[in-house]
This record gives sequence, C-alpha cells and structure tokens, in this order.
Amino acid sequence: MDILVCIKRIPDISGQVTLDASDTDIDDSSLGHTTSAHEECAVELAIQTAAATDGTVTVLTVGPAEAVEQLRAAVAVGANDGILIEAEDPGAFGAEDIAQIIGDVIRDRAEQGQSFDLVLLGNDAADTGDFQVGIRLAYDLEYPVLTGIQTLTSGGDSAGSDGSGTIEARGIGPTGTEVFALELPAVIAVQEGGVDPRYPSITGRMKAKKARIAEYEAPEPGTGNPRIGLELPPEKTSEVTILGEGPDAAGALVDVLEEIGVIRS
Repeated sequence: MDILVCIKRIPDISGQVTLDASDTDIDDSSLGHTTSAHEECAVELAIQTAAATDGTVTVLTVGPAEAVEQLRAAVAVGANDGILIEAEDPGAFGAEDIAQIIGDVIRDRAEQGQSFDLVLLGNDAADTGDFQVGIRLAYDLEYPVLTGIQTLTSGGDSAGSDGSGTIEARGIGPTGTEVFALELPAVIAVQEGGVDPRYPSITGRMKAKKARIAEYEAPEPGTGNPRIGLELPPEKTSEVTILGEGPDAAGALVDVLEEIGVIRS
C-alpha cells in the first residue's frame, strides 16, 4: 500500500506567542518549528501500514523552503521520500486552496505512474485550528473520508471498488470506540493517542540527508475559505492575599507555595 502523509510546518509554541501583522497567523520569526502530534501519529501509522503491506510512505508539505526540515524528519523515522510544495507565505492560502494544491499534485503523480492508495493528514492544524483540509481534499479527489482516527489495520486481500483493497480504521466517538471499513483509495485524518511516534535512529538521520525531495511551486493564493482573524487570549494574572500575622501567616504562605508547585515539602 502506497501512502501519502500531509504534514505542516508549525511554530514550536513553547515560548511567547504573538500574532503577525495580518492577525491571521502566528508570528514565527523568533520561534523554532516542528510538526503537530496528530501528524507525527499519522506518519507512524503510515510507516506501520506500509510495512505490513510492502508499500511506501511519501510525506508532503505546503510551506517555505525551510519546511524541507520537517520532511526530512519524517524520512528519518521511516518515510521513503518527500514532496515540498514551496509557498513562501503558506498563511495566505485557505483550507480549500491547500486541498486543491495537494489534489493537483496527487493527480500529477498519478499521471506519472505513482498512485497513492491512502492519504493521511493530521486531524486539525495545531497552529490555526483548521480542520477542513482533509475533508475538502477528499471532496476534490472524490474519495471517502474519515476523521478522528487513531489506529489502522490493512484489509488484506479484500478488494475495494478499484481493486486497491480496504482499510479498517478505529477512533473514539461519543459512545466509545468506532470501527470503520473503508474502501481505498481514501483520505483519513488522524488524531493523536492511538500510537506512539518513534524517534529517529542515527541510520535514519543519515538516510534523511540523502532522501529524494521532489519540489513543486505553489500557485498564487486563491480565495477559497480565507483565513479568519485570530485573537490571543487575555493575559491571566493571579493574586493571593495571606491574612494574619506571625507564624500563622508564614505557615499559610508555605501552604500556598506548595499547592502551586513553587516549593516542595
């Protein structure tokens, strides 16, 4: 089974978060970058599924030239190759635009003789909260789609409508675990929690440096589903007033500091 995993270069928001001038994206000029936990799990599921079906894993991203770093990180843990659709300002593209761009590349690859049986994405974007790309991509490709999936199992010899087979997908629904049998080709949005992403080995890192990364140029941004404005939450302040004097007040202060984790008993 040949699998395409769509990932996104996102800011590492462990530091101070600010918005850019358009108020539609995070200002990442002073931040490091990574991929979301959803997408790391999607890569892991793709690697496991491809290994069980003698298939391949290709990772794709729409982003600046620096996003090749995230593609090579996925290759380092087991993906075979990568596709960079270069866009210096990916924030200018809405979800419909991104879906159309990915769909065009999938169609182009099919014309060249490389068809993907399964397309995986993260359930939603960790930086902007977008959750529409997978659904819109499936609509564009006319593929069935599932969201919120945590584990996958190949359907073996069971054939789908085009002979590619089926996939069993499991996710957590309102009433518990939900199980789906999906004909391929298909699009699945992965939610973290079902698998543990692996760490790259030294051999994997060396392989990633030499891996083939195909490059495409993104078209001009369209107007499909334009980005909505973002707003940072107000800063939270806390205040504690200790009443009393002498030893009682000191003891109360120690209790508060222990409760909020400033000191340990």
